[in-house]
Formats: sequence, C-alpha cells, structure tokens
Amino acid sequence: MTYIIAEPCIDLKDRSCVDVCPVDCIHEASRILVIDPEECIDCGACEPECPVEAIFPEDALPDKWSAFVRVNYAYGEGLPRVDQLVEELRRDDEEGSSGVREPRIPPPDAPGGTDALDPPRLND
Repeated sequence: MTYIIAEPCIDLKDRSCVDVCPVDCIHEASRILVIDPEECIDCGACEPECPVEAIFPEDALPDKWSAFVRVNYAYGEGLPRVDQLVEELRRDDEEGSSGVREPRIPPPDAPGGTDALDPPRLND
C-alpha cells in the first residue's frame, strides 16, 4: 500500500507534507504534488500534515478520486505525464463528465466568489 495525493491538492500544493516525508517521495508537478509509490515507505507522516486533506492511504481513497491513483503512479513515467493526466481530469470535470472537482468553499468573510479558486471580485 502507498499513499495517494488527490484532487484537493490541485493548484494549492501546500508543501507541509514534503517537509515531513522521511524518504523524499513527494514530488511537485505543475499543478499537484504526487507520491512516488516506489519510494513511499507507507509511514503516514504526510497525511496529518496536509491542510486540505488531500492525502489518503490508497485503500482508503474516496471513490470519487480513484483517478488520482493513476496520477500518482504516473510519476514513474515522468512529471509531464502527471501533468497530462491532471489536465485531462480537469478538462473532463469542466465538461461535467468526471465529477472529480469539488468547489472549495471559502470562509464567509473571504473576498471573492463562491469558490475559493475563483479570483476575488473587484468592486466596479
């Protein structure tokens, strides 16, 4: 078993997990961090450090994010392949066919739209 980094990490890439990994198995792609399953020693140190709760043991990954097993395992094919898979998932999600992305709800006092990834709206 290895750990998997899933959708909540996309475009956020908080590196707290990288700092605690004893074997440096977490790598940074363009839009997401991924765990190399060949290097991961299944220690679990990364999981509680993730502020967006994007890290799961592979056997506990929510079904809606099962596509991220492939994304993490693609590290062995190179970071460009990871980037390609993430872009495919995001494109499918924008078309409504994947159901991968969940809106990130900002705190009520945060500027911006209804999704934390939306840029803040400027008063006209």
